[in-house]
Amino acid sequence: MSSMARVWGAMARGGVGPSSLRRRKATSLLMHRATGFQPRPSLSRPWHLHVAGLSTDNIKTTKHNEPPSTSSKEILTSLASYLWPHGTSKEALAVKSRVAVSVGLLVAGKLINIQVPFLFKELVDLMGTSAASPEAALVAVPVSLVLGYGLARFSANAFQELRAAVFAKVAQGTIRQVGRRVFEHLHTLDLRFHLNRQTGALARTIDRGSRSIDFVLRSLLFSVVPTALEIGLVSGIMAHQFGWEYAAITMGTLTAYTGFTIVVTQWRTDIRRRMNKLENDASGHVIDSLMNYETVKYFNNEAHEATKYDATIKQYQDASLTTQTSLSFLNAGQNAIFSAGLTAVMYLATQGIVDGHLTVGDLVLVNGLLFQLSIPLNFIGSVYRDVRQSVVDMEAMFALQAVPSSIPPPSFATSLPPSSLTRSPKSITFENVSFGYRPDQPILNGTSFTVPAGRTVAVVGSSGSGKSTILRLLYRFYDADGGRVLVDGADVRDLPIDDLRRLIAVVPQDTVLFNDSIAYNIGYGNLSASRDDIVHAAKVAQIHDSIVQFRDGYDTKVGERGLKLSGGEKQRVAIARAMLKDAPVLLFDEATSALDSETEHEIVKQFKAIGLHKTTVIIAHRLSTIQDADEIVVLDKGRVVERGTHVELVDRQGGKYAEMWHRQQHSKASRHGDKEKE
Repeated sequence: MSSMARVWGAMARGGVGPSSLRRRKATSLLMHRATGFQPRPSLSRPWHLHVAGLSTDNIKTTKHNEPPSTSSKEILTSLASYLWPHGTSKEALAVKSRVAVSVGLLVAGKLINIQVPFLFKELVDLMGTSAASPEAALVAVPVSLVLGYGLARFSANAFQELRAAVFAKVAQGTIRQVGRRVFEHLHTLDLRFHLNRQTGALARTIDRGSRSIDFVLRSLLFSVVPTALEIGLVSGIMAHQFGWEYAAITMGTLTAYTGFTIVVTQWRTDIRRRMNKLENDASGHVIDSLMNYETVKYFNNEAHEATKYDATIKQYQDASLTTQTSLSFLNAGQNAIFSAGLTAVMYLATQGIVDGHLTVGDLVLVNGLLFQLSIPLNFIGSVYRDVRQSVVDMEAMFALQAVPSSIPPPSFATSLPPSSLTRSPKSITFENVSFGYRPDQPILNGTSFTVPAGRTVAVVGSSGSGKSTILRLLYRFYDADGGRVLVDGADVRDLPIDDLRRLIAVVPQDTVLFNDSIAYNIGYGNLSASRDDIVHAAKVAQIHDSIVQFRDGYDTKVGERGLKLSGGEKQRVAIARAMLKDAPVLLFDEATSALDSETEHEIVKQFKAIGLHKTTVIIAHRLSTIQDADEIVVLDKGRVVERGTHVELVDRQGGKYAEMWHRQQHSKASRHGDKEKE
């Protein structure tokens, strides 16, 4: 019998009662608010914080991996690279051609649009001078001008809509690429980062940032550039047609309008940042509270949770009201400046008519040009305001992409020996390892032990002794502060992290499943596995019979974090998933705590049948489950205080393991005595 089978046999003898509690599924809450910029629909499904599912003993939240600040210039430069990508690949040329066509349509539309006021002027002047032959003027000239006027307006709008359709694929492609890069980068960050961040806040950050990209791209390319072009055309026409006074008033109005908009918008940016933070806090609280639905119920703290939520919403409401008030002030100031400029120009035009050197058509032309200018001018004001707000939304998302991982790739990749790339068992060595989640609270202090290839070693100790930390260091969720962790003689810090993790399968204490089917969750251990492979792994983990009793069988949805399954069912799914990975190293972190003795016994029989032979590290609290381990390592305050077989350690008088064993046996005997009295 293999050492692994002996350990599983001991687990069967020391099994615990079944965990049959079914949990209710916490529903997601959609938060949808108007922020003064535009409504932002939130994500309805966050991903789970604890990416590994390992127990979180001794984890202290500290300020690590805080996102660095990202300037607006860096963000806009990054976006420009998506609009005009480098290279001559098919995809890059397609993007460039769409951008070029969009710009061409934009220029054509503006040139046509500037003709509209001139056509209107000609129409008014001809109508005013057609007294001698009114019938001919009405039939010939005005009708053609009216048709030209309508055609010009239609053509300008048609070019605008066509441009939007052509550019849509560029904008959506950019959103997809940026979102994917940020998402991929988040998965490269270490566990410390994810434990220090709220999942809801991360989801909101990515959601707002992604939605802002489309607006910024369209605004910069189709608002700023064309508005500058139109302002130049209108100012030139005013100076050429009517004189420098008209041009001076026009430019003065533009300068005052732009300056006022920039100053007030920069002031409002800080308000917007604070409102975003408060919105993240509120969203994070909602998700955290609903994901811990049962805990809230256990302690009757519904009112407490509602009060906390109301407090965060009250702060958000106050910030939102401040934002809206400042927005009203900005709009009122912009309207006052433009109205003053329009009034001054119209006064000069009416005086020109009185003096006889301007016609009524000229008055209409001046009014039309200014109002035509008011459209992009008002829009450029709102664009600058909204771009600033959108850039604020994007800052946090781009900053996430710049967060460095505290688990850096090796400066030079040390390839594992060819034999290590196979499924053969691997040796594991902890060599004088020191580590702490916080500098002032060391967890491991000079820990050293070896797990020979193909052997089973159990790690035991009291809570806080560093048992689960052993697994995190081996899987490189963290790097050791001192010493080395070796796999087949190679330091894990010198190995490509993907290669290292492909060698290890983990069955965590806290099993977290995707909100997908049972088949998907089991198959996650090997994405290329067939349905037969998935079923076989489920049979090994003794969950097949339970699955086929569900109405949808293997296609049954497990709910958020797997809450539709019992604790024992989730744990068996995790075992099946690890078996399907077929890695040469197995890590068990209290992996059978929710299984009953009969189920454990059946799993042991299956392992014997398939001849399971792995290098295995077991983190255990129930000592009866690891009696047949090849070696037991006892941790106390981050140090290895004892090591040996179960028999050797129990016979060691005054030893830590013997003390723990006798305490557990006494507790077990007391429970049996109480049951007999009943």
